[in-house]
Amino acid sequence: MAKVNLDKVGQNLIKDPETNSKIEFRTLWQDQAVVVFFLRRFGCQVCRWMASEISKLEADLRANGVSLVGIGPEMFGLKEFKEGGFFKGSIYVDEDKSCYKDLGFKRYNAVSVLPAALGKKVRDIASKASAAGIEGNLSGDLLQSGGMIIVSKGGEKVLFHFIQDSPGDFVPLEDITKALGISATVEAGQKPVCNDDVCTR
Repeated sequence: MAKVNLDKVGQNLIKDPETNSKIEFRTLWQDQAVVVFFLRRFGCQVCRWMASEISKLEADLRANGVSLVGIGPEMFGLKEFKEGGFFKGSIYVDEDKSCYKDLGFKRYNAVSVLPAALGKKVRDIASKASAAGIEGNLSGDLLQSGGMIIVSKGGEKVLFHFIQDSPGDFVPLEDITKALGISATVEAGQKPVCNDDVCTR
C-alpha cells in the first residue's frame, strides 16, 4: 500500500453534481469512515460492473456507519451512469483529476491503453457485465485509471489504498469488509480467473 498524504489529498476539491458546488475531499471522512471508489470513467462497462459489485455492500456499510462514495474524472457520461442505477452510494466528480493524481492513479497513453483494455481480465469482466445486462460505451477520457481508498472516521488512518494496474483490476468485496473490520451478508460475483496464460503476459 503506497503512502497517502491525507492532509494534501484531503484539500483537493471535488464537485457535487447535484448542486454543482465543490467540497474538500476530506469532508467525506470528517464524520464517518468512507469507502471511495474511483471510476476510470462513467461510460466504462467494466467500471459499471465494478460499481454494481461494490454496491452490494452498501447496506452493510451503512449499518456499520460507513459511507460509500463513487468519484469519476469528468461529468461526461454521469447522467447515463446514474440512470442505469449502477452505484448505490453518493457520486462526485474530480474534474481536475487532482485526487486521482495524488492517490497515484496513473494515466495510460495511446500506446499502453490498447493492450491494457484488451487484456483477458478486462474481457472476463466485460463478459460478466454483458451477462448481467450492463453495457458501456467508448465515450469520455479513455486514458485514466482508477482505484479505491478507505479512510477511517476523522481521517485518522488510511485503512486501504488500491491502485489499478490494469483496467480489469478490482477490489474483492471481502478485502473491503476486512479493511473495515466488519462482516457482510452479500455474496460477491464470480471473479476473473488468473491463470498462466493471463498472468505471464
